[in-house]
Amino acid sequence: MKSIPVLLLSALLLSGCATHQSPTGRGQTLLFSSQEISLMGDSSFEQIKKQEKVSKNNKLVTYVDCVANRVTAVLPNKGLKWDVVVFESDQVNAFALPGGHIGVYTGLLKIAENEDQLATVIGHEVAHVLANHSNEQVSRAQMTGIGMQLADAALGAGGVSNKDLYMAALGLGTQVGFILPYGREQESEADIMGVELMARAGFDPRQSMQLWLNMAKVGGDQGPELLSTHPSHSHRIDDLSQMQAQVMPLYLASKDKVRNSCRISK
Repeated sequence: MKSIPVLLLSALLLSGCATHQSPTGRGQTLLFSSQEISLMGDSSFEQIKKQEKVSKNNKLVTYVDCVANRVTAVLPNKGLKWDVVVFESDQVNAFALPGGHIGVYTGLLKIAENEDQLATVIGHEVAHVLANHSNEQVSRAQMTGIGMQLADAALGAGGVSNKDLYMAALGLGTQVGFILPYGREQESEADIMGVELMARAGFDPRQSMQLWLNMAKVGGDQGPELLSTHPSHSHRIDDLSQMQAQVMPLYLASKDKVRNSCRISK
């Protein structure tokens, strides 16, 4: 029984010493320094580049670079140079990692019909980094591990005969009730921040809604939103629609200052 208070004290100390606020004011638990998270991002990106086929299509690479560079140019940290890589894959996906890394799959370029729609995705992914979502996810995994240790110690001390069955059930409860709801919050937060980023970079935020309409056409049945880490397409479009009054003035103020169009050359 002595191990339980020790583990509980460790968990409380970890959570209490690392409470932060996200850019939208949501509470976060961040256990790792920005340097540690950046190193994780660097390592992960190098691994992905070894596993995936890097595109040699100069037109596509130049196009994606242009959109990404305009989005990252409006970020607070002007000194960070972002590494942008296009991967040859049918995946409709993109990602950004701490340390300044952006990956875009060619499958996405079939759904994002123009530079504004591509900027929607890149802005969203960069917003994940800006809001420390990677740190938050890794920290949560760490805290969840401590929580499972606590449960294991408690069940063992209580002499429960079918402890493994209880632990399996507890694991499902942790996944649905703790990790996944935060995933949806992070996605919605990245939508809000991302559409503002793209507007500040001179991309039309109205196209963000069209992008998700395109996604809905190819996404099929998403299943219940409760068990998804992403908001439903309709929920996402509704949120973006409500953001338009706030971000359109940013777009109108910035679009005339943009000197380089990113339209892909034929």
